Amino acid sequence: MQRTVTANVAGGGFLSGFKEPIASDVNVYADIVRASLVYDSLKRARPASRADLRNYIKVFLGIDVPDRSLCADHASPMDYLWHAYSTDFDTGGSNRANGDCIVWANRGGGKTEIAAIATLLDCVFKPGCSVRILGGSLEQSTRMYEYLRTFVGGGFYEFLAGEMLKERCSFGNGASAQVLSQSPRSVRGTHVNKLRCDELELFDEDVFAAAKFTTQSTNGITAAMELVSTMHRPYGLMSRVISEAMQNGIPVFKWCVWEVIEKCRDRNCSRCRLWSDCGGKAKRADGYLKIDDCLTQMLRSSRAGFESEMLCMRPSLENIVFADFDPAVHVGPIDYDANLPLYRAIDFGFVNPFVCLWIQVDGDGSVRVIDEYIRHRATIDVHAAEIERRTPCPIQKVAATFCDPAGAGKNDVTGTSAVRELRATGAVIRYRKSRILDGIELIRRALKAGDGTSKLVISPRCVRLIEAMQCYHYPDNHSRTGQPSELPQKDGIYDHPIDALRYFYINFNSQGKTGSRCY
Repeated sequence: MQRTVTANVAGGGFLSGFKEPIASDVNVYADIVRASLVYDSLKRARPASRADLRNYIKVFLGIDVPDRSLCADHASPMDYLWHAYSTDFDTGGSNRANGDCIVWANRGGGKTEIAAIATLLDCVFKPGCSVRILGGSLEQSTRMYEYLRTFVGGGFYEFLAGEMLKERCSFGNGASAQVLSQSPRSVRGTHVNKLRCDELELFDEDVFAAAKFTTQSTNGITAAMELVSTMHRPYGLMSRVISEAMQNGIPVFKWCVWEVIEKCRDRNCSRCRLWSDCGGKAKRADGYLKIDDCLTQMLRSSRAGFESEMLCMRPSLENIVFADFDPAVHVGPIDYDANLPLYRAIDFGFVNPFVCLWIQVDGDGSVRVIDEYIRHRATIDVHAAEIERRTPCPIQKVAATFCDPAGAGKNDVTGTSAVRELRATGAVIRYRKSRILDGIELIRRALKAGDGTSKLVISPRCVRLIEAMQCYHYPDNHSRTGQPSELPQKDGIYDHPIDALRYFYINFNSQGKTGSRCY
């Protein structure tokens, strides 16, 4: 954040005390004492408005928090800070039943420092408020706490109750802040008002699952779980929680480099390497990030990396299997066409999801995925009934149902197989063994052929398949040899819809015309 000189600052609200004239030289000492008392009194006065809060932070912390959003659907750092602060006060209708929020911001965007400011404000102005800091690693947790330690040492030490310890501190009003380690044991059993999760993308899944149950409201302080991170991967935790937030109405405060960059004053836009992304935004900025630093980072990084880490446009696709998948190209409004043959593709599962895709192929060879059915923990007879109900034509007109070869194996409990039960409904079942990479290559070719054309379109109804196309990825950790795996991650989430699509391509492309006889 940008540090500012705090002397002779004047403003409205709680800063009105600074407007007293300085007396003659004879009374200088008295004026100094009086000014000190006024300063101390103002430090203890709770800011009542957003403008007061920004001025308070500027005067008593020397930090000028950026307060201007310059990109469509973006917020400013001050938007998040006001949300976190005002949740517990009646500030013109801002009182909320829940204080949860998500902060998605760029590298160097001040996320950790601003969250530390929110923590200080909670501890100073909300008596009894308990705050816990949980980072993607203990080092990350400690970073936020170190910011808090710096703030306290810079003028708020008098608010403490005792010494500020290495990983926790208590305030005279009963408020407290503490660092948690990245482990389920550290998180479980913790019940606090505010939990700030820094660098969520680096969290262990089990730790995050446990953290969801730690917050509770007490004594007029609203429970809040704040998730703060840059989004690195389309299949990571950050991507998932943002998707869920949009469905559940949880506010997302997103800002990028343009919301925190310094104001551009004397540069020639036509010669600036940032121009194609900036488009003049920096001329209206009020942040702290040096333009020269941004230029250096752009030259050091790949285009994909800069878009992900600094522009927050989309997460990096470096580890994604189908990097050519583009919803603008490959997702479109398509429905069942009675003049085209209909196929179904199935991946069996019980604990893992059972998946069925309905697919047609037009005269140009374009594959059209028109619907999906995905369900956990149901028996094959339940799936068969639902598939039959959702199939838009009589079973006799379904050209073929392609499936996982493992479905032909006999079940030890039922004494039959999933394939046999589906055939009993009159379905034409086809399957063949193949390598995973063969099916992946066929899907890639459909997404983008050598001449740049695409022959795959997916209906918006296929929400899970579309998500899988964007998130199906290779393992993050290399094998013991240190070499990246050539096989995608079997994560139990995104691999099953892709497997069903693979079975279609493998079987459809391995035959001439598909027959319709029953076995």
